[in-house]
Amino acid sequence: MEKDILIPRDTIQKRVKEIANQISSDYKGREPILIGILNGVVFFFADLVREISIPTKIDFIRAASYGSKTTSSGKIRLTKNVEIPIQGESVIVVEDIVDTGLTLTHIVKDLEAKGVESLRICALIDKVERRDLTVHIDYCGFKTEEGFIVGYGLDYNEKYRHLPDICVLR
Repeated sequence: MEKDILIPRDTIQKRVKEIANQISSDYKGREPILIGILNGVVFFFADLVREISIPTKIDFIRAASYGSKTTSSGKIRLTKNVEIPIQGESVIVVEDIVDTGLTLTHIVKDLEAKGVESLRICALIDKVERRDLTVHIDYCGFKTEEGFIVGYGLDYNEKYRHLPDICVLR
């Protein structure tokens, strides 16, 4: 498969810093818990946490809905849940890509049921063309409308995560 660069690495890094600055400002004097949704978020999450200038706690959730296809199966499986206490805490869910909204909606409901004080969403990519459920993204890296994208953690059948740029798979 061929791939074309959609968002180059320097543009990604600049935007990650801007999001980190906004989170640092919004949560000044507090210690939010950032919860990354594995596996695709790993590069974005690490870069984001390193750029945030306030203390944070981190944890991860692993959800699966794609398998080896380019479209969501519609079935969400949580294969890893949060392990640190989040009741009464300020939580920021960090996602690589919001596409149909199904996975994120499922995770948000699960976290809200645990009694968080507040919950915000941070996503590297908001892919609006395939949205089935309404999802409010508080911190958005980039909006994109076309193609299946890979790189900077995003994959197709566990391939292409290592690419430093975000690319469209052709």
